[in-house]
Amino acid sequence: MTSSRVALGDAGERLAERRLTALGWKIVERKWRVRGGEIDLIAMDGDELVFVEVKTRRGSPLGTAEEAVDARKAAKLIALGEQYIGTHPEHEERFWRIDVVAITIDRRGAIERFSHLRNACVTG
Repeated sequence: MTSSRVALGDAGERLAERRLTALGWKIVERKWRVRGGEIDLIAMDGDELVFVEVKTRRGSPLGTAEEAVDARKAAKLIALGEQYIGTHPEHEERFWRIDVVAITIDRRGAIERFSHLRNACVTG
């Protein structure tokens, strides 16, 4: 991955975190990584644990940021969420969901679109 893509992704994650904390969410972890992948943000929305996938795009010639979370990516996010729960027994009995935050930034770096899709990946 190029450094400009990493920087764009990091900027999107920081923006998503600011917006979510402004809503009263508590960030539990950032960039939780295991061999199978990474969860961008893990947060508490009230009593519910939320795994947040952040997708950031500059323009949309390749489609919207939301479209990057296809069925394969959704299945991977669900598996990562289950793995997190399995390694964090304090969350074992808690309801959890996966949200997608999709951000489109224009050429000047201004936010063109910010979308928050709650419960974007059905966890069964």
